[in-house]
Amino acid sequence: MTYTPHKEAVLLLEDGTFFKGLSIGKSGTTGGELCFNTGMTGYQEIYTDPSYFGQIVLNTTPHIGNYGTLPEEVESSSVKISGLIVKSFADIYSRNRSQESLQKYLEKAGIIGISNLDTRALVRHVRSKGAMNAVISSEYTNPQTLKSVLAEIPNMNGLELASKVSTKEPYYVGQENAKFRVAVMDYGIKTNILRQLVERDCYCKVFPARTPFGEIMAWNPDGFFISNGPGDPSVMDYAIQTVKQMLETTIPLFGICLGHQLLALACGIPTFKMHHGHRGLNHPVKNLITGKCEVTSQNHGFSVSIDDIKNSQDVMLTHINLNDNTVEGIKLKNKKAFSVQYHPESAPGPHDSRYLFDDFVKMMGGE
Repeated sequence: MTYTPHKEAVLLLEDGTFFKGLSIGKSGTTGGELCFNTGMTGYQEIYTDPSYFGQIVLNTTPHIGNYGTLPEEVESSSVKISGLIVKSFADIYSRNRSQESLQKYLEKAGIIGISNLDTRALVRHVRSKGAMNAVISSEYTNPQTLKSVLAEIPNMNGLELASKVSTKEPYYVGQENAKFRVAVMDYGIKTNILRQLVERDCYCKVFPARTPFGEIMAWNPDGFFISNGPGDPSVMDYAIQTVKQMLETTIPLFGICLGHQLLALACGIPTFKMHHGHRGLNHPVKNLITGKCEVTSQNHGFSVSIDDIKNSQDVMLTHINLNDNTVEGIKLKNKKAFSVQYHPESAPGPHDSRYLFDDFVKMMGGE
């Protein structure tokens, strides 16, 4: 159960900022876009979220690993992050239900990480300078070698990643005799989204990212769900076209995160790369229709243009971020289609926004 870090590791950012720490997880070298998550719990759910594919995650919570891991606390079939940065990595775990230490979990998943560095300073740096690529290594310490590794890491802006994490074959979730049939587009779907739909009497068929629209319609769905996922939505021409075809029908549509961005793009509303994104469990969002505030879980590095929404004849703003006034939700004025930028299904929480799944089910029921 115990783990004692002993090997030096280093972190190099693309602007030349350099940190020294201790190796965690697997030894080696890895790279990706550096982002930070402010959630106080749920690290296993974070690491298995497909939306983090291609990214190094920095946990701002100072103690990581202290409650171990459980097989059921995952959002996909495997760990999806490219690397991990923490302050204090727990040598032991205290939860008696846990089956494995985080160290063993990361080793099995082949994840390379670094601990024992000043994560507060690193977060302040990213908030000031913006999102950037980085490399972690317990193999090399020479800056020139690390720079050559960094040079090979693609920029997230303009990068299509959703098809890399999507299912290769369609699969079903729920009971076949359920009241509603939902066609789910998998661009990096989280397990708890499917669980929320199934709990509301939905039978889901999960389709690969590049499935032709005709094949989706052949299943005769009562609703379309557009999932979350990694990468730049603006380069996903195939997905934008699919959403456009869905909007030509009268079938209700619900999108989350990347799905929200794809709905906006299908309506002619552009997206943009954010300075450093939103990732955490405590982001305040105002529902402009009800006037109520929701505490939300978020994970996104791209956003939808609020000015273009305000100038649109067909799209209306429904939710807004109270920290920076970015777009958090939209709906179409003349279609049964809506989306949110955040994660209403969030596990382990908060649960303020789960009413959105109820709204989707009501919409499929004709309300």
